[in-house]
Amino acid sequence: MKLLAGNSNLNLSKKISKYLKSKLVDTNIKKFADGEVYVEINENIRGNSVFVIQSTSTPANDNLMELLICIDALRRSSVKNTTAVIPYFGYARQDRKVVSRTAISAKLVSNLITNAGANRILTVDLHSGQIQGFFDIPVDNLFTTSIFARHIKKNINNNNLVCVAPDVGGVERARSLGRKINAGIAIVDKRRPEPGKSEVMNIVGSVEEKTCIIVDDLIDSGGTIVNAAKALLQKRAKEVYVYVTHGVLSGEAVKKIKNSKIKKLIVTDTIDNQDKIKKASNIEVLTISNMMAEAIKRISNSTSVSDLFK
Repeated sequence: MKLLAGNSNLNLSKKISKYLKSKLVDTNIKKFADGEVYVEINENIRGNSVFVIQSTSTPANDNLMELLICIDALRRSSVKNTTAVIPYFGYARQDRKVVSRTAISAKLVSNLITNAGANRILTVDLHSGQIQGFFDIPVDNLFTTSIFARHIKKNINNNNLVCVAPDVGGVERARSLGRKINAGIAIVDKRRPEPGKSEVMNIVGSVEEKTCIIVDDLIDSGGTIVNAAKALLQKRAKEVYVYVTHGVLSGEAVKKIKNSKIKKLIVTDTIDNQDKIKKASNIEVLTISNMMAEAIKRISNSTSVSDLFK
């Protein structure tokens, strides 16, 4: 087994490497003056099983292209098989045609990764589960629910909890976390007047005098989460915590969270946000490195990955 790290999240790659006690493959990844990505592998990896660790986060197109070129370089180096480890799978929100004459970009990206030469995908909290079916190769989709549940039990000393889905699509995620921490669920009824903007219409469920745990797969501009927290507090919720797997945090998102009534936003390190959040005292990062490393080890050893979540 070999680990190859792209440039999108080197800190996470190093943590995974440390857990597995396996050095990262000696690789030279750089850009030419015109922006073209160049990948050179500086050691013999013929016949090895290689795991390429690369999130397709901002800049999404550059990181995606880097992943594709790394996979192609491995295929041409005669590796036994290649697993694309994609902690954050970009373009996942474009998984269907919402209006006429639009692309299903998640399907396009899955085709690109497969055709580049990947034999397997390992990712975390896909935006929608059906994306697994876009691939014609095996996909392991890991979940952060257990990590969040442990953090809540350790840090929130309150038995009067309710898990809140920020939209109807997040109900199963909220229910899953609720089962682990013995909490009920509530749903934020919202609508999107235009892409990137949301309006809270109603709160389904009782939140009065309760500590609300909003759980979601990603936070981008921050508008949806901040509006949801505001609506919950208007319904006399005691306090609001937010647990999100992927901290995209584009634009003024960090500033919005910092100035909001959210007690704390907890994200994982699927995306490297160290520089963005260092001045935001109400944002905390949990690492998923041990979970991902354990999944990599189990795939390499041909043992069960699903047992991680039992």
